[in-house]
Amino acid sequence: MNKKNEVEIQEPKNGGNIGSFFQGTKEEFDKVVWPSRQQLVSESAAVLSMVVLSATFIYLVNGFFAWAAGQVFR
Repeated sequence: MNKKNEVEIQEPKNGGNIGSFFQGTKEEFDKVVWPSRQQLVSESAAVLSMVVLSATFIYLVNGFFAWAAGQVFR
């Protein structure tokens, strides 16, 4: 099923050298779109807030079930 407009996939060569590895790594890092400082700070704050809220919720639910178990099994 070879068509003229299909791109052939090149299989990696065995035993590539370390220089080509670092060159490929640099090329991939150049493609990355890095966030701005403001975006990084705001998204980090959002993640930390959600972690604190989730931990607080789990703590409260655990406390409720501990209290309920104490009422049932005392």
